[in-house]
Amino acid sequence: MLDRTLKIEVARVTEAAAIAAARHAGLGDEQALDMDATAAMEAAFNAIAISGRVVVGEGEQGQAPRLWLDQQLGQGGEEVDIACAAVEGHTLVAKDLPGAISVAALAERDSLIKVPRVYMEKIAIGPGYPDDLVDLDLPPAENLNRLAEAKGVKVSDLTVCILDRPRHGGLISEVREAGARIRLISDGDVAGIIHTTDPAETGIDIYMGIGGAPQGVLAAAALACTGGQMQGRLVARSDDHARAIRRAGIEDPSRKLRLADMVRGDVIFAATGITGGALLKGVKRENGRVRTHTISMRSRTGTIRESHVIRRLNTSGDLLNGIFT
Repeated sequence: MLDRTLKIEVARVTEAAAIAAARHAGLGDEQALDMDATAAMEAAFNAIAISGRVVVGEGEQGQAPRLWLDQQLGQGGEEVDIACAAVEGHTLVAKDLPGAISVAALAERDSLIKVPRVYMEKIAIGPGYPDDLVDLDLPPAENLNRLAEAKGVKVSDLTVCILDRPRHGGLISEVREAGARIRLISDGDVAGIIHTTDPAETGIDIYMGIGGAPQGVLAAAALACTGGQMQGRLVARSDDHARAIRRAGIEDPSRKLRLADMVRGDVIFAATGITGGALLKGVKRENGRVRTHTISMRSRTGTIRESHVIRRLNTSGDLLNGIFT
């Protein structure tokens, strides 16, 4: 069981990365914002009394300068798995568009599935529905009919979140033929999946489509805290992807993964807005202060906390005395 104080620490990790990334909003340099955000997130993790191991991060060692798979983080202490994305939505930040977030999860050791940076087919809905209400193996129209019946609405009342990618042309056509609305997002499918947990606020009822596998595990960590449902299946779109899946120790990449296959035991999840969106407000700098908006969750207790934090800045625009608390 994770120490309850880690919920605060994980929120500080995502806040540090979000503040670093937000400095680059609208500047068009995705590489620079990624370097600063990952450096801030790594430093924040290293300030926590944990023995952390990255199982979902920026890539394999040698491919990513920080937050690589199996990297050890923390000052020593409780052994935990780490899943993180310092910036979810690099293009959104670079163009100063809404919806970019920083996300991280801590879980008990060996309780998060380790996946490489390949693709994953996903379907997700929020809490309060019968188990396996939706299924990757069913046609989109059938999943929409099932969800509409469970909600007591018409399919035309449902909104599906889908990444705006050419690979989703067929899926988009099927969803529209079924009569549902579609909200296309240009980036950031972790946020897209989390949006299904609060349709009244976000307007999103279900997520469908293919996105990144690491982002799938991060989203699964959030849904494990909220009680939502998700299924995923790895997609190897090249020989390099197939080799990466084998190196990760996944023997059957075609196996359908349920939430419990991706996340087990106690998990803590946090997300901080970088640029404002339906779920989280973005980082704001004004009058010598910086404001952040974060949600943090824990699966064991089912609690979701929302925090608006104000930190003072020095005359150079950095955190007061360089301290992040």
